[in-house]
Amino acid sequence: MSDVGEVLNRDHLPLNWDNPDASDAPSNSDYGAFRRRSPGQRAPSPDSMTLNSQSMPPPPTKPGSPPRSSSESAGRASSSRWRDSLTTTLERRDTYSTAADTNSIVEPNFDENILRALCDLDCGVPLLLDRIKQSMVSCREASVFFKKRAVLEEEYGRSMQKLAKTSMDVYSTSDGKAGSFVTAWQASLRVHEILAENRIRFAQRLNEMSEELATLAKEVDKNRKQTKDLATRYERALSESEMTTEKCKSRFDATAEELERILLQKEGESFKDNAVQGRSPGGGGKRVIGKVAAKGGMLLKGKNPGNLHRQEDDIRSRMSAASDAYRKSVTETQSMRQEYFNFQLPRILRALKECSDEVDLGTQYHLTRYAFLFENTVLSDGSTLAPVGIEEGPGLKATIETIDNRTDFRVYMQNYAYAHGSTPSRGPRRQGPEDEGFLPPLPTFADKTSSAGGSPATSTSQIPDKGRPTFGVDLAEQMARDNAEVPCIMEKCCEAIEKYGLRSQGIYRISGTMTKVTKLKEKLDKDMDSVDLDAPEWATDINNVTSVLKLWLRELPDPLLTYALHQPFIESAKIENDRLRHIRLHERVNELPDPNYATLKYFLGHLYRITQFEPQNQMSVQNIAIVFGPTLFGVATTTNGTNGQSAQADATFQNKAIETILEHYTDIFVDESEDP
Repeated sequence: MSDVGEVLNRDHLPLNWDNPDASDAPSNSDYGAFRRRSPGQRAPSPDSMTLNSQSMPPPPTKPGSPPRSSSESAGRASSSRWRDSLTTTLERRDTYSTAADTNSIVEPNFDENILRALCDLDCGVPLLLDRIKQSMVSCREASVFFKKRAVLEEEYGRSMQKLAKTSMDVYSTSDGKAGSFVTAWQASLRVHEILAENRIRFAQRLNEMSEELATLAKEVDKNRKQTKDLATRYERALSESEMTTEKCKSRFDATAEELERILLQKEGESFKDNAVQGRSPGGGGKRVIGKVAAKGGMLLKGKNPGNLHRQEDDIRSRMSAASDAYRKSVTETQSMRQEYFNFQLPRILRALKECSDEVDLGTQYHLTRYAFLFENTVLSDGSTLAPVGIEEGPGLKATIETIDNRTDFRVYMQNYAYAHGSTPSRGPRRQGPEDEGFLPPLPTFADKTSSAGGSPATSTSQIPDKGRPTFGVDLAEQMARDNAEVPCIMEKCCEAIEKYGLRSQGIYRISGTMTKVTKLKEKLDKDMDSVDLDAPEWATDINNVTSVLKLWLRELPDPLLTYALHQPFIESAKIENDRLRHIRLHERVNELPDPNYATLKYFLGHLYRITQFEPQNQMSVQNIAIVFGPTLFGVATTTNGTNGQSAQADATFQNKAIETILEHYTDIFVDESEDP
């Protein structure tokens, strides 16, 4: 039995079979293989990871293990051959190319902690594979949404573009109105074309994002399948190695049993006589030896000591070979296990985690880009409809408000009368000889009132004319005549407007009744002092008073801002810098003649007080500027026939000049000791 113990205690078996990781696990406190990469950084190739496996120690499966000894170089060599035979190419094409900000709100070791936890889980690989599946489904859903949204946006943009172009072509061949209406109509259709172009560009960006997300999902799915196949091969190879080790162990155990039986047989021959003499009456000793002999057929060949010795040598030789094979298989399996859990598994988990991060970050990036483009499109539509800067145009609402129906009709009437006045009328004749039955012409309204001595209730011609007209009279002349610092009509009208119209919605924008405006104009022109604007006739509809005041400003021979300074005011209004534009307009205001300066100061102070009640009257500084831009500037006379074109071109800058002066009214006109 001592020989059996000697054989069984030989160092053919590895010392750490129960804990195979203990001898090969490198101590590693630095998880260098799991450093974070930015979203735009490519994953390392398997070749580079293989070459750097010695310099990048993987995380140990069991912490606190001693470092690998030099005696295990054979195991490492076999492990390298195994790794080289199973490594496949994991090419990664990163479709999400946007560089991420290095100052991330996530803690720097976030991915490392996640990977450590995944390495400790038995289900780390299937967990990541299922997660990537979910992410790909989300990515594809976002791609489909972008595609469908692009179809809707492109259809909307193309339809609006076609509608605007068709409407413009149809109107150009129709008998529609001309003048300011056709100008505003064409400008509004151009606004719709710009809106359509914005939507078409938005649809193109959506199509691009949809294709990028679809490509991203395909690439991630391809990388996921490759990594899954690689993990499956690694696990299969390790499983086959473990099965081979179990077979070697079984052969070694069988050989050891056979050797034990031979040794027991030899021991039984040497003590045969003693065993026979000392056997019990029941023959128990003989049955024991026979039982042992029955276990091994080799003992039946002969009980010659020489034969037993030869059998023992043969079994020992086979046992030595089985022990060597077993030890080699255990070493290789141990190396493969260490290689898988310490290097290959972390690498696979890292590759899968990078796939998951890539599709997640790519989807989030394109959703953020979609929100940004959608917001820009809506803001662009808003700035097209209501632009902030002057250089962008007046906008849709301001364009429609430029329609002047009265002027258009007057021009149309003049042109029609000129074109058809010389042609004979097909209607009844107005005059003819009395012998043909024609009556003498009827007297005019003025003739009837003068002959009949009309009462003041039916006509204003009976109002005594004091010879102090105010409409159409030069500003400096009437102020010198009346010895007033501010024109009397302006002072009278502004006081009534501030008394009855500060909270009137649309004050100055809504016109009064034509007959009443004409009547009030005639009264003020003949005897201003006799007109009582507090009377119910005028106080109940303050728009008649505002219309008369605007009419007085328009009929000034030289507008309030003068023809001489018209172009300097326009050039100053074209300056984009707000502060510099304010300074230049302030300089132009100071260049006005004294009567014009005093009148402008008083009138803009009145308008400034109007704007203080904007919540009630809905008249902002911009609305006031639109109303009074052409009124205060007038229409500059030209000799080349381009009067209408220049007025249309300067209208925007006229409004901007009035808006800037009114916004900085206190800086331009009011001293620190005065109240606005």
